[in-house]
Amino acid sequence: MKRYSGFLLSALLVTLQASAAGCENKESPATGVSGITQIISQDTLRIDRSKGTVSFVAAAKAAMPAVVHIKIRFNSMAGYGASGSGVIISEDGYIATNNHVVEKAEQIDVTLPDKRTFRAKLIGRDPNTDLALIKVEARNLPVVKIGDSDAVQIGEWVLAIGFPLSLNTTVTAGIVSAKARSIGIINRNGQSNPADNQQPMGSTAVESFIQTDAAINPGNSGGALVNADGELIGINSAIASQTGSYAGYAFAIPVNLAKKILEDLKAFGSVKRGVLGVSFPAPSAEDQYIIQQGLNPANIKGVYLTGVQPESAASAAGLREGDIIQSIDGISLNSSTEFSERIARHKPDDVIKLGYLRKGKTGNLSVTLKGEGAEKSAPKLNRPLELRSKLGATFAPLTEEIKQRFSLNAGVQVTNVRNGGFFDQIGIPSGTVIAFINGQSINNPGDIDDALISAQNGIIRIFAIAPDGSKVVFDFSLGT
Repeated sequence: MKRYSGFLLSALLVTLQASAAGCENKESPATGVSGITQIISQDTLRIDRSKGTVSFVAAAKAAMPAVVHIKIRFNSMAGYGASGSGVIISEDGYIATNNHVVEKAEQIDVTLPDKRTFRAKLIGRDPNTDLALIKVEARNLPVVKIGDSDAVQIGEWVLAIGFPLSLNTTVTAGIVSAKARSIGIINRNGQSNPADNQQPMGSTAVESFIQTDAAINPGNSGGALVNADGELIGINSAIASQTGSYAGYAFAIPVNLAKKILEDLKAFGSVKRGVLGVSFPAPSAEDQYIIQQGLNPANIKGVYLTGVQPESAASAAGLREGDIIQSIDGISLNSSTEFSERIARHKPDDVIKLGYLRKGKTGNLSVTLKGEGAEKSAPKLNRPLELRSKLGATFAPLTEEIKQRFSLNAGVQVTNVRNGGFFDQIGIPSGTVIAFINGQSINNPGDIDDALISAQNGIIRIFAIAPDGSKVVFDFSLGT
């Protein structure tokens, strides 16, 4: 029987929960829009270097005026209940922030660094990227210059600007620690409220974070990550921590992805996504899956496709299971998270060019992306059986003995693992307890079907307890 190991990453979306007595006003998120690339005088962005030391004074001065404090009320009759940050991206009042800052807000208030306060209107939000767009009625507001997150290099200096812990504008410095990082934080806490015409959470989450060691704490959510020239390269979104406060790792949504999402929110109030219709292993299971196929991960320069959805854009273009996507629009791919991000920058009917490797031979093809609606309209009468077949396992309710042993109220136990299925490929043995799938509690085998269907186009995240009692998280992708 195969053995496996895993770890549980504790990541906190950076929104400060505050009492009604102690909070200031808070506001909802703003998103990137057309005309987002504003220009700031190059004189403003000079970086002083003295005796080999880099000064961030000019960069901070360039970006700070455009970073705002957002305060929200969950009930208009109550005090402020949460606090975050936002970034002004247009002179006429559009502000980018995180979805998790404003998703349950009944009232959003924005305070500028110059102490002016505005009531904000929610324009749109996107749970799948944790971005939102809000707007205040104002003119001639300071804006941040938009940078190029593709040009960001690991090791370069960055500044995080926001309102942590409800303090006034705070600037911290660090370096870029990693790019295209996936941590499984988006949609971890369950499904969004579909009543406000948003995309369902848990189905198409896109994570390709810029990782930094610049200090970020609760309240920084939605704030700016800027380079040493004062240019916006990311929207701060999450931290990895066991305590809920800064512990060395923070994550920002790359601005090149944010621009497309925010422009859609401004134009349509929701995001119009182009869908390719392929499946590939989630980052945490990618290498292990490839090894199970008898391949060497070091030789896989690209994204290994585990499936192509019928009637999808990928199927129409001729992609096949087992193909390795090596480039998109001429850009070499280094990870599946980068692949997901680049697809997410496109809208339906966009044509992308893919380079691929198939049985040792390279090829190129053009693909016209479909919309999410087109994918969802495809016949799915046998979808639950297909999805569970991918897992390759059978399940049974927990006995009272197992519930007591692991202190569980619910869950199912893996009773059999089929050769070649996902559980077999990553080494999940019989006897493992499945407690949650995509944040949904699993009470019986039928709940597995419900959880899989709700996430059929995206990432499946399984929280499990191994037979030895260790807690493990597994991911795999159903398609993008």
